[in-house]
Amino acid sequence: MKNIVLLGFMGTGKSIIGRRLAVELGCRFADTDQMIEERAHKSIEKIFAEDGESRFRQLESETVRDVSGWSGYVISTGGGVPLHEENIEALSGNGILVSLKARPEVILRRVRKRIGRRPLLRGPHPLSRITHLLAERKPFYDQAAISIDTSDVDIQESVRRIKVQVLERMGKDS
Repeated sequence: MKNIVLLGFMGTGKSIIGRRLAVELGCRFADTDQMIEERAHKSIEKIFAEDGESRFRQLESETVRDVSGWSGYVISTGGGVPLHEENIEALSGNGILVSLKARPEVILRRVRKRIGRRPLLRGPHPLSRITHLLAERKPFYDQAAISIDTSDVDIQESVRRIKVQVLERMGKDS
């Protein structure tokens, strides 16, 4: 079975929706951010602070190459994964790409408690930073075959919508 790869900005629900989707589909689950932290033996926040964003992106691409070779997984990716074409090529080779979206104010509400652990949102105006980054990343997120807006639906409804579209797509591909 092809992987189901969840793309999207932080706070769109990739991890929690991915875990539930994996259970419902009887798949395994992988979170690339968690894998990066395990590989580096430190948090993403520390990687950014001590090694810089370029080192984080390098670790991210290495992790993406690894998971791209797996089958039967629901994979939650970091928000910046689609910014590098080689990541998208690797993930789409054996995966169905699903973009999770949410409005900027919804994202801010969801990540507000952990904003100190979000290196890209540090500063005085996190909402404008989110809006800017979403606009910048939109063309990359739009490469996904399936797009789901999680702003106004609960986790279970998001899972249901993804499941319906993924199963329909898998039926077309067979």
